[in-house]
Amino acid sequence: MLRLLIVCALAAMSAADIAEEEDVLVLKKSNFEEALKTYPNILVEFYAPWCGHCKALAPEYAKAAGMLKAEGSDIKLAKVDATEESELAQAFGVRGYPTIKFFKGGEKENPKEYSAGRQADDIVNWLKKRTGPAATTITDVTQAESLIADNEVVVIGFFKDVESEDAKAFIKTAEAVDDIPFGIISDDAVFSKFEVAKDGVVLFKKFDEVRSTFDGEISKEKLLTFIKSNQLPLVIEFTEQTAPKIFGGDIKSHILMFVPKTAKDFQDKMDQFKKAAEGFKGKILFIFIDSDVDDNQRILEFFGLKKEECPAIRLITLEEEMTKYKPETSEITAENIITFCTAFTEGKLKPHLMSQDIPDDWDKNPVMVLVGKNFEEVAFDPAKNVFIEFYAPWCGHCKQLAPIWDQLGEKFKDDANIVVAKMDSTANEIEAVKVHSFPTLKFFPAGDDHKVIDYNGERTLEGFTKFLESGGKEGGAPAGDDEDEDSDVYGKDKYLTFLSFEHNQ
Repeated sequence: MLRLLIVCALAAMSAADIAEEEDVLVLKKSNFEEALKTYPNILVEFYAPWCGHCKALAPEYAKAAGMLKAEGSDIKLAKVDATEESELAQAFGVRGYPTIKFFKGGEKENPKEYSAGRQADDIVNWLKKRTGPAATTITDVTQAESLIADNEVVVIGFFKDVESEDAKAFIKTAEAVDDIPFGIISDDAVFSKFEVAKDGVVLFKKFDEVRSTFDGEISKEKLLTFIKSNQLPLVIEFTEQTAPKIFGGDIKSHILMFVPKTAKDFQDKMDQFKKAAEGFKGKILFIFIDSDVDDNQRILEFFGLKKEECPAIRLITLEEEMTKYKPETSEITAENIITFCTAFTEGKLKPHLMSQDIPDDWDKNPVMVLVGKNFEEVAFDPAKNVFIEFYAPWCGHCKQLAPIWDQLGEKFKDDANIVVAKMDSTANEIEAVKVHSFPTLKFFPAGDDHKVIDYNGERTLEGFTKFLESGGKEGGAPAGDDEDEDSDVYGKDKYLTFLSFEHNQ
């Protein structure tokens, strides 16, 4: 007995050594392992004090910690200042902020990446699914009503025999969904209260039609499809909190309506958008973005839009190669949106490629300025060797490269066979070239076969010169096999970056 008291006292002392801020443990390298021993289940946020997205998460994170504490849960939330504890952050592969990892059972190895939303309820639900039963056993009406009232979305299985094959399929479905609470019921009184006449599954939600009932033969695959089709509103606003839900699902086709909430006809536009959404449930995700919000301006930029051009509609697919589409008409009506989406689902739309206008002085400087409209005639000139930098105005690595690229242009400005050029790939898109990171450097050798050579060599004047003078044959390959860390992500990942608030420039 004395030994047990000593162990408990030591554990209490260890816990006391770990500071808390708003119910969130403050971890450092010096107390990290002790925290894992003291609290077997910990969700840890690696953050940077200057990171705006971390600041936005902080109140929801603290709220989640308080909710768990109030319930008497043994799950703890913690945070690590990765700028101060860089060695600890590096040990867990932290490359952006916030990075959130779950350590279960006191194990330091292979923590689970947090994958749900950024609201307190999302955090708590995800953690409960990771540490408790996949579905809560509901024994009476009050318990069922509380579960429904306390959650934005909840899935309840009504099964007279909880050991039936259908009930087992339901539990397997619950195990596969991290961010939604599940309940299972066999009590007749609860069946009656919710007017359920036979075994089945009902999704309760605080939006749209309030409840959706599964119809069909029960299987894990079919239930997952049903849940994914019904767990989000017909139209969802893009915010920092909803971004993980938008991108975490299986629907990879998104139609976006950019509209200022302050517009007099805002509600009319929303009604038209929502009416169109009804016919594409589970196929296309309908999202609206407040075009007046400062944080959303980069998203408008990504789609080649300006505030004064809104309201506007765009559609994007997030498959292996991201593709954008623009409707032929700017008038936002349910009929026009349905026509646009139908043409997309039938494969009848052509991608929309952005292009700036050709500058008057595009060819007057040593480094020529290309846009979508003049790209092909310059890049695929059969008489020229053309070396192009695809850049982004905000990219730090591109800014570092700029003076060297200018020197390269100056060096070869009098060579009639060589062109050094650059193109802003945030404002110009090319069918023949897919840009996934910045800066991307590509060489287009003279000839009629439209050959394209990637440059992955040294980003120095000497390296570039050697490459050009050899006709693209020497110096273009990387020195080693390491992943290039001197580039900023783009393409599909950059769209996710813009819309999921993970940009850490």
